[in-house]
Amino acid sequence: MSESADLFPGFASHWIDAPAGKIFARSHGAGPAVLLLHGFGQTHVAWRKVAPKLAERFTVVVMDLRGYGWSAAPESEKGEAYAKREMAGDVVRVMEALGHVQFALVGHDRGARVGFRLALDHPGRLTRLALINIAPVDDNFGASDLWRVGRARFLSMDAPQPEELVALDPADFLNDALKDSSKDKSLDVFGPQALAAYHAAFNDPTRIHAFCEDYRAGATIDKEALAADKAADKKLLVPTLILYGETTFPSLGGALRGAWKEWGDDVTSVAIDSGLYAMEEAPEATLRALDPFLR
Repeated sequence: MSESADLFPGFASHWIDAPAGKIFARSHGAGPAVLLLHGFGQTHVAWRKVAPKLAERFTVVVMDLRGYGWSAAPESEKGEAYAKREMAGDVVRVMEALGHVQFALVGHDRGARVGFRLALDHPGRLTRLALINIAPVDDNFGASDLWRVGRARFLSMDAPQPEELVALDPADFLNDALKDSSKDKSLDVFGPQALAAYHAAFNDPTRIHAFCEDYRAGATIDKEALAADKAADKKLLVPTLILYGETTFPSLGGALRGAWKEWGDDVTSVAIDSGLYAMEEAPEATLRALDPFLR
């Protein structure tokens, strides 16, 4: 824990009781509360280049989603414990425990899906919502990143096949995921400390199962919940910012913006010169987009 703590100077550490068990979070700063949620294969460490800067103006909280990092990994079958509605419940519990009934949320990848779900289920909780590199429903934009789609379909297959194959070489699987979805197809942007944190959290059969359950939920429970919301004409009632990497959604920016506009009247978008990991590949550009929106 000490090595990753060095990446978050001044941040306090918290272990908070939530529906999943103990959830790990860090917090620092003063001002309106902002929660940052990471994506697949990563931990709160993904925000190391952004969180300290935001903490100069905001009270910043970074947390590990259930099943990831140092947070609890509850038992699950067919994605039940990793439905985004359940994960959003962890977020509410963590933020209330830290004294924040209302807060802004910035989510990346899987964390963005948790944020999207939370905004639909608990519209009064959020003051702002920023979602990084997701489409409302992934399948509509799958051709923009065939490797990501293939990975998602693989991880969402019935247990235990994906778990067993990933466990053969977890570090190699994770490295491939990070490289193939980055703009430069390189691990250099992540750096040794972050990679060490990601590898440590990935090299555990319980967590490998959790990752797969996350994707199984995404392919079934979460998709069904979004379809029900769409049929009921449920909308995002919070100001929403969509950030997308130009490499992740090449030539699809207009279609992506249009898809999100169907979910809310106050939705804006910004393209970032990056791949999937905007906050790590292009932290300055990410901050330039987030700071005025959050303020």
